[in-house]
Amino acid sequence: MNKKQLAEAIALETGLSKIEARKSLDAFIGIVSKTLSEGDRIAISGFGTFSVEKKSARMGRDPRNGSPIKIAARNVVKFRPGVELSERIK
Repeated sequence: MNKKQLAEAIALETGLSKIEARKSLDAFIGIVSKTLSEGDRIAISGFGTFSVEKKSARMGRDPRNGSPIKIAARNVVKFRPGVELSERIK
């Protein structure tokens, strides 16, 4: 499912117009992005938790020739599914 299909599904489920559903989805994505970029986490009961983890710099290997390369430190987004979501997927 892509973003357009998700907005259409939200519109069908809630009775909103497709434009209103798209605006709501865009607002959700914007809020999540802003919150995570500030270093906070987002916990949605029954769904899961979004958080940011800092990965430290490390040494790796170039798969083409095996020479060592330095991998820079970076932040990565983590998602931990909630219990209800995990049970629905089983």
